[in-house]
Amino acid sequence: MNLDALLDARIRSIPDWPQPGVTFRDITPLLADPEGIPAVVDALVRGLAQAGAHDVDLVAGIEARGFILGAPLAVALGVGFVPVRKQGKLPGDVHRETYALEYGSATLELQVGAVAAGHRVLLVDDVLATGGTATAAAALLEAAGATVAGLACLLEIGGLDGRDHLGGLPVLSLRTV
Repeated sequence: MNLDALLDARIRSIPDWPQPGVTFRDITPLLADPEGIPAVVDALVRGLAQAGAHDVDLVAGIEARGFILGAPLAVALGVGFVPVRKQGKLPGDVHRETYALEYGSATLELQVGAVAAGHRVLLVDDVLATGGTATAAAALLEAAGATVAGLACLLEIGGLDGRDHLGGLPVLSLRTV
């Protein structure tokens, strides 16, 4: 099955979740399909190579679904993986960034020492919506001295202009919905 057909068949739209007016994109069926993760990772690797953005030192996955896609992408790129977590999930000293969501606010954390000055880091998440989460994650990495090379994601929600809020950060998305 080609990637477009796989995404069409395996990503569900759940209206009014987690609150009225928000449509959640459920990638669980895609992840459960044995072709799902390899197809997405292969497409991201090809897209990054075409964009000249595959030369990175680390992949940083944004909790939680960014972990699922980011770790195998890091393996495919031959680099390490760093988790960007929700508040209170990491031990020790952390960098912290609070940001607005389309339905509230949240805080992300990155362990101090997880990245070093000069590291080129690729952010990975499943969905780019308003850009708040990616912007906060990029700020955490930059506070630690890293350079954010770009954002790779499975889906980009059209109409929310998330890309426009990323300050020119290069974005690779496999599908706009």
